[in-house]
Amino acid sequence: MKIEELSALEVSFNRLIESLLIKKAEDEQFTVRLSSEISQFTRFNHAKVRQTGCVADGWIELTLMKEQRNSVQQFPFTGNWEVDWQLTYTALEELRDELILLPIDPYLVLPSGNNTSREINSGNLLADEAVVPTVLELVAELDFTGIYAGGVVIKAYGDSSGQKHWFATDSFTLDYSLFSTSGQAVKGTFAGSDWDKSAYIAKISEAKKQLELLARPVKELPRGQYKTYFAPAAVADLLLMLSWGSVSEADIQQGNSSLAALWRQEKQLSTAFNLKENFQRGLVPRFNELGEIAAPELSIIEKGYLVNTLVNSRTAKEYQKIANGANGSETLRAPEVSPGNLVFEQILPSLDTGLYVSNLHYLNWSDRHTGRITGMTRYACFWVENGEIIAPIENLRFDESLYRFWGENLVDLTTFQEFIPEVGTYESRQLGGSLVPGMLVKDFTYTL
Repeated sequence: MKIEELSALEVSFNRLIESLLIKKAEDEQFTVRLSSEISQFTRFNHAKVRQTGCVADGWIELTLMKEQRNSVQQFPFTGNWEVDWQLTYTALEELRDELILLPIDPYLVLPSGNNTSREINSGNLLADEAVVPTVLELVAELDFTGIYAGGVVIKAYGDSSGQKHWFATDSFTLDYSLFSTSGQAVKGTFAGSDWDKSAYIAKISEAKKQLELLARPVKELPRGQYKTYFAPAAVADLLLMLSWGSVSEADIQQGNSSLAALWRQEKQLSTAFNLKENFQRGLVPRFNELGEIAAPELSIIEKGYLVNTLVNSRTAKEYQKIANGANGSETLRAPEVSPGNLVFEQILPSLDTGLYVSNLHYLNWSDRHTGRITGMTRYACFWVENGEIIAPIENLRFDESLYRFWGENLVDLTTFQEFIPEVGTYESRQLGGSLVPGMLVKDFTYTL
C-alpha cells in the first residue's frame, strides 16, 4: 500500500472518531475498533499458480455503552469518509434502539484513560509481480503446494475517553508443503517483514533433504514411550494450547485452567522452561479491545514457576485482580519460549534413538485439569537410531501431560529459536506468531 493510501485511511478513521464524540449523548460511551488490509494472495498447487489476486478489505466494530449495558455492531470500512460515516451513524442509531432491550452487565468495563500510540512498521516485501517467479524459482520441478499472503495490515482503536491507537505493519507469510510421489509431505512456513532470499533458499534446501528421506520405506512403531525431538513448529503447536484454558486468569478463577496445579504450586515445570509475552518485535499491536497497552514484556513462567497470568480489565473487575493489558480472551499474542543449551549439530546425537517430530496436528485436551494433551504426528516425522535418521514413520497419536514434557522429562531446549507465524486468513490475515526453540524430551507417550 502506498503511504498516501495509508494516510487516507488514517484520516478517515480519525475523523470518524471525532464525529462520534460530537454525536454521542452525555451518558453514552463508545469504543471503535478497526481491522483493515490490502493483501496479495497467491495459491500454488503442483508448483503452478491456481489462484491469485489482491484483496482490499476492512471493517469497523462499534460498541455503544449506556447505563451498564452494551451492544456491538460490525460493518465495512472503506476509507471513503461519506460512506464510512453513513454506515457508522446508522449503526449508532440501531445500537441505541437495542441497548434499552438488553440486560445490565455487572462486569462491563467502560473506556478510561488517555493512552495514545502510533506505530508503523514498514517492510521490504516482494512486489506483486515478483511473487510467483521468486517463490517458484527453487521448487519448479517439485510438487509444491501452498499460499503466499503479503501486504499491509492495519489495526486501530478509538473511544469516548480520548484513547486512540494506530498500528500498521508490512508482513508476509508463505505456508507451503512439498509432496513426495507416495503422498508424504514436508511442511514449512516462511514469514517476516523483509523478504530474505538466502533464508528462503535455506528453508527450501532443508525441506528438499527431508523430502528425500521420506522416500525411504515407512516404519510402523508400536505404541509406547519414546525419546523425542520436537522441532520448533511442533513446539509452537503445543504452546498454542496454553491459550486454550491455561494462562487466562479467568480460567484459573473458574477452575478451568490446565495450569491450576502450577498456580497452586503443587507442581513445577523444568527450571529450563521460561515463557513470556514479548511485544518488542513489533509484529502485533500492544493495545487491546479497550485501548489498554500491555507492557513490552510480561514474564508468565520463570524457571518452571507460574509468575503471571493474563488478566484483562473485565476479569480484574470480577475477581478483584490487577489488569495487565490482556486481550478479551486472555490469550497469548506474542509468546516467546527461551532457548536452552542444545546446539543444532547435537540434536540427532543427543536424541540417539527415538523420534524426530517436525509437525503436529489435531491437538486437543484429553484431560485439561491434569494438563494432558492429545494429538498426532504429521509431516516429515522420522525414526532415528544411533543419531541417524533411518525412516519416516506412520502417523502416531500421542497423549501426554505438559507437566511431564515441560517438566521432569524435558531434557533440553535448542540454542536457536524460530519464528512460527500465524497463517490464518479467516475474516482477515492474522498477525504475529510464536518465537520458540526446538526441544528434546524423554519418555514421551504415544498411544496409537
